[in-house]
Amino acid sequence: MNGKKWSRLANALLLIGALNWGLIGLFGFNLVAATLGPLARIAYLAVGWAAVYTIAANGRGTDA
Repeated sequence: MNGKKWSRLANALLLIGALNWGLIGLFGFNLVAATLGPLARIAYLAVGWAAVYTIAANGRGTDA
């Protein structure tokens, strides 16, 4: 996978994580846990990776 594909994957995972947190905040419903059951932990790790990847990718090439 090239960098653009990794970025798209990371963005998709961040969107899933954000929507899940929105559902938890609004309704107390964890869609990831309800959908994936014991595999939800893998999804949480993937969303965490996506956050770290996005932070690192956005930090590259900036003067800030």
